[in-house]
Formats: sequence, structure tokens, C-alpha cells
Amino acid sequence: MPTIYAGSYMPARALDPNHIASSEAIRNVNRRIVLNLIRTRHPISRADLARVSGMQRSTISLIVEELIREDWVIEGPTGRLPRGRRPTFLHLNEDRVIVGVDIRPIQTTVSLADVNGNFTAQETFLTPRDPAKAIALLIKRIKAIIASSEGKKIEGVGISVPGRINRSEGHLVFAPNLKWRNIDLGKPIAKATGLEVEIENAANACVLAAAWFDRMDDCRNLVVVTVSEGIGIGIYMNGELARGHNNMAGEFGHVPIDPKGPACTCGSRGCWEVFASNRAAIRYYHESAVHDERPNFMDLLRLADMGDNRAAKALNNMAHYLGRGMRMIVAGLAPERIIVIGDLTKAWHRFGPVIESEVRALVLQGGFPPLLIPAHEEGTARLRGTVALVLQKHFG
Repeated sequence: MPTIYAGSYMPARALDPNHIASSEAIRNVNRRIVLNLIRTRHPISRADLARVSGMQRSTISLIVEELIREDWVIEGPTGRLPRGRRPTFLHLNEDRVIVGVDIRPIQTTVSLADVNGNFTAQETFLTPRDPAKAIALLIKRIKAIIASSEGKKIEGVGISVPGRINRSEGHLVFAPNLKWRNIDLGKPIAKATGLEVEIENAANACVLAAAWFDRMDDCRNLVVVTVSEGIGIGIYMNGELARGHNNMAGEFGHVPIDPKGPACTCGSRGCWEVFASNRAAIRYYHESAVHDERPNFMDLLRLADMGDNRAAKALNNMAHYLGRGMRMIVAGLAPERIIVIGDLTKAWHRFGPVIESEVRALVLQGGFPPLLIPAHEEGTARLRGTVALVLQKHFG
């Protein structure tokens, strides 16, 4: 009997034998299987749930009725069959909603999404540099979006941050590009809103979004590379999110590739993100000549498309370093896919061929280069990840 886990399947033998022996544990496993089947295959009938899951129809009926009573599932329209009873289709209840928060060095976004990851409200504001002011403003905006969701059942708050976190304590340990260290994010927000708060590293949130919403059942080994002010890496290995000791897995962005290189916000020098982030491209542009204007990364993309050779060269330099850094990932983790997230995907015709060439140049003998996928998600991957982060405790 397979258990659906974050969008993929985990064999029942992988569960703790002591839990398998417990009838309550079996009921919980079956409940999660049904919830995930409804989530991934809706609209779906009770008969199809029994067929796909392998459970008895009576078991399916008991679980579905329980989920309907708890307002997780609603009954939709009836279908048509050549003969026999008309099946009633089941959906997740979209009146159950999640508050998603994406904190970035420049701006913070607060959103409201239903259980299927559809956003119904969203607000963006500048991120205060002072963490205490940022938390106070965040609480104010979360309360406002809660007030606008009258009649909805709010499951909790999911928060994505560009740094290392202590998930059990709800603490942000260190966010170099925010310049925040040892900040208690979870407790003040939970106390002010009365909601459960879940916090995750931004790159890990993007992995959750891919595994949860993007139908990754056929891929159990992938890496997400987020490129913005810095570089974040999320790792999905053997069908599970890899966090590592102290949640430190994936910090490839702070691996020095040139110890004599520019200073990094982490305190080291010559880290990968110093050479391959959006900020690196802006630095290359300014180093190439004296400029009065101060373009941002999106300006650089536009300038390059307008024929500005210096902008094109800066972006090309960034692309080469991105590809060279990804060699570490390919050699060390051997992923099937690498999903690239960030504004650079808007100019994939510039970045893609360069990155792919660099990666292919160092594939070990007998190996295969991973499929490189630009995610044209318009900045929603982290927010979708916060939705999955909150829902995991119910769906597995």
C-alpha cells in the first residue's frame, strides 16, 4: 500500500514498524492517502479512490465522510456513466486557506491562498532593515489579510526567508543578505494572530512547491537553484527534502570558489553567489566603465535586449559562473533535474545555453547531465512553498 508523501510515493515498508502495528497509525496513513489523491486527482469519485488506492470501498466511504464533516473535502457535481449509479465527485474545500509570507532583502509579500495553491489576495511592501520593525509591520499586514478573509478557515501562516532557520523554535538563525541574525520570527507572529506559524528556508520552500504542486511523482532527485540577491539551493533526494544537520544542507552559494574574490555577506570571500548572483551582474556592469546611472537587474536585462554590449557581457559573465557553480551540485548530488528560479529566467535565451554548456563540460565519466529547467513562475514559487509547508502536517 503506497503512502503519498509531499507529492510522491513512499513504500509502506519505509514506515516505522511500531507505527504500522498501530491501528490509529494505519487510519492516519489511509487518511493521508485519500487526502492526497483528492488533492492531486480532483475531481475524483469514491469508486475511483478505492480503485487507485487499493482500499475497500467501505474504508474509503468512512474516510471521505470524516473529511467532509471536518470541512476538508466537499462534494461537487455528479458524473455520467453508461449504466449504474451516477458518481459524485470530490474536491478539496477551497474555503480552507493559508497565509503565505515571502521575506526578501528588498521586499516582502503577504498572500492568501487556498489549499490548491490558488492565490486570492496578495500585497507587497518594502522590507524594513530593522527586524523588529519588519515583524511589527508583518503582523499588521497579516492581520489585515486575515480580516479580509471572512468566512474562510485559516490553517496557519507559512513564512519563507532567505537564510538558515531553526524550525522547531521558529527562529531565523542567520540571513546574510537581510543582515538579520538570531531573530525570533515565529512566536511573535503566532501570539499576535493566534495561528500556527511554520518557517522555512526560501530554497527549501521552492522545493516543496515543486514537489507539492508540480507533479514530480516521476522525479525523486532534483535540486532547486534560486538566483536573486544571493543564491539558494534546495535539495530533494530520494523523494524527500534534505535539510541536513542544523538545517544547513544546500549552502552551495557560500562555498568559496576564489578565496581572493570579493567579500561576501556571510563574512567569507569569493563565494559562489559573489560571482553568480543578480548583484554580481550589476557589479560586472559597473566595473566595465564609469556609469552615472544605477541600473537594477531587470534594467540590465532590458539594456542587453536593446543592444547594450556592456550589459550583455555582464549577464554572460554571470551565466558562466552560474554554470561553473552548478558543476559542484552535479558532481556531488547527481540530480535528475535542476530547476532554476529567478528573474534570469526571463532571459533564458541568454543564460540557458551558457549554463548548459558549463554543466556538460564537467559531467563525470558514465554520468548524464541533469535536465535544466527554467521556472517561469513570476515570483510565486516561494509563496507556493509556504502553502505546502503549512499543509504538510495534514497531508504528510
